[in-house]
Amino acid sequence: MTDYPEIGDHGMVGDLQTAALVSGAGELDWWCVPRFDSPSVFASLLDRELGGFCALSARADSTRQLYLSDTAILLTRFMSPDGVGEVVDFMVPLADSPATDTHRLIRVARTVRGSMRFTLECRPRFDYGRAPHTLEQPARGAAVFHGPAFDLHLDSLGPVELTRDGDDVTSTFTLTAGQKAAVILTSSSSGPPPAPSEPEVRAAFDACRQFWHRWLRPCRYRGRWRDMVNRSAITLKLLTYEPTGAPIAAATMGLPEQIGGERNWDYRYTWVRDASLSVRALIELGFTREADAFRRWMRDRLDAGGTASGEPLQIMYRVDGDTRFTEEALPHLAGYRGSTPVRAGNAAANQIQLDIYGEAAWALAQGPGVAQVHGWQALADVLDWLAVHWDRPDEGIWETRGGRQEFTYSRLMTWVAFDRGIRHAFEHSRPADIEGWWAARDAVYRQIVERGWHAERRAFVQHYATDVLDASLLLMPSVGFVSPRDPAWTSTLDAMDRELVSDGLVYRYNPAASPDGLLGEEGTFNLCSFLYVEALARSGRVQRAQYTFDKILTYANHVGLFAEELGPSGEQLGNFPQAFTHIALIGAAIALDECLDAASPWEASGPETSPFEGSSFAPPPWSP
Repeated sequence: MTDYPEIGDHGMVGDLQTAALVSGAGELDWWCVPRFDSPSVFASLLDRELGGFCALSARADSTRQLYLSDTAILLTRFMSPDGVGEVVDFMVPLADSPATDTHRLIRVARTVRGSMRFTLECRPRFDYGRAPHTLEQPARGAAVFHGPAFDLHLDSLGPVELTRDGDDVTSTFTLTAGQKAAVILTSSSSGPPPAPSEPEVRAAFDACRQFWHRWLRPCRYRGRWRDMVNRSAITLKLLTYEPTGAPIAAATMGLPEQIGGERNWDYRYTWVRDASLSVRALIELGFTREADAFRRWMRDRLDAGGTASGEPLQIMYRVDGDTRFTEEALPHLAGYRGSTPVRAGNAAANQIQLDIYGEAAWALAQGPGVAQVHGWQALADVLDWLAVHWDRPDEGIWETRGGRQEFTYSRLMTWVAFDRGIRHAFEHSRPADIEGWWAARDAVYRQIVERGWHAERRAFVQHYATDVLDASLLLMPSVGFVSPRDPAWTSTLDAMDRELVSDGLVYRYNPAASPDGLLGEEGTFNLCSFLYVEALARSGRVQRAQYTFDKILTYANHVGLFAEELGPSGEQLGNFPQAFTHIALIGAAIALDECLDAASPWEASGPETSPFEGSSFAPPPWSP
């Protein structure tokens, strides 16, 4: 248990209140219960010795992992000369259900050819491995792990005989072709669940499959990359807390942006920015129910106030809307491949990031709720406040810890806030301080053009006191601040091509040129890579955009998931899977389809289709 799997060597299952990761070797190495941001019960992804895991696997020469088509049912296959075995992992979605501490994860082992010997090890570690537990074995194939806040029940079907190993259990059993066994893990603080039966497990599987097929049915996307878009949509749904409609940024915490580095954050919360931009993707795909649920959540946050910073909104919330955050290091955990500190909680919740008001207004203005009396008044009050408070330095979209600056992206999104508010007031004849908002919007515009534009670089830059480029500004055409074919924008895009882009993959910025208060480096940022594809397509570089998009998709993991970043060898880095990346993937696919469909014959077969673009058969000048 000393070797860590690759971050990307995982599939995710979930029930819309919590989510678990299963490695390609059949190890359940991440699960927080009873909700996404709860302490872990399995976290061997962060410490192979102390984190806890539940492994169900068979000895094999090779393994394969896949999702059943258009579902969140994960299938791990074990292949050997003696036979072929499978483990099916799933959780039945708790659709339209209130918050609960009862969650059930079902693991079904079966042999489809020959004979396979399976091994089960269940070693939970409660509260990030800090809390001890006791073991009770009420039956030969059952175990109860008594933890500090809830119990974890293990029930089994088939030839699974549990052997006690301290306060953990193990089992080995052999299945021949056609035989099955099941392991059911249930969290509960209200007593043992009913004993499972084979018909109940089959019914749960059918219910899970039917839910995902039914949920995906309204999807309007019929473009060229349907499988990847559908997988991204399912991933966004899995990362949404059903009782409130709040999406989280990622399923995990503490996974490094650089192996051995300190950039190891907790992403199991709802960022106003990420979640607001997800509304755009959901609406374009046809998932209006999810978009409306988040908008209701956002309006509740505006009504509730009470932020730690004293601002109308804070940058992130817990899934139930709680504003209280602490950030603590967990020094007892070794960290993924020695990457420390492992952080739980997120101190960035107390930062000032003015861009969130633009993203929130953009999301609210896309639906009917803000046109209602109370919804509109909440937004109008925020815009009145922003008209007075927009011109301040802040920490920016990347949550830097090196001091506040006048970030261009933050100003850009305050422009969006006023612009969307003005449009909505006119469209729905709502009372508003139109003159005040108009004056603020124009002042922001002039400031960005005058101070965010670097004449020597012929590009918009990260903040007013630097000449450093920033990939967040790839959203400038998307929000309507600038035409995608405006010379000021195309020269900015050209500058990013030269400095931030590596084989279609995009760095957020250069931390060496713009210190962010943290040690170490990071990989290319998947969100920015997909924003780059959309920017290329909108600017008329359609074939280049398609070629870039196709290449980026090869970096998805084996089941179509992306982490936050990619390392030098294309390895997944950072928390996993990341919702923001899949939001941008959807946006890039939709934009690229539109531009390809509208492209002229010349654009559809232009020189940028060549994989030899920018390359030479001659050796580079620096070669010996």
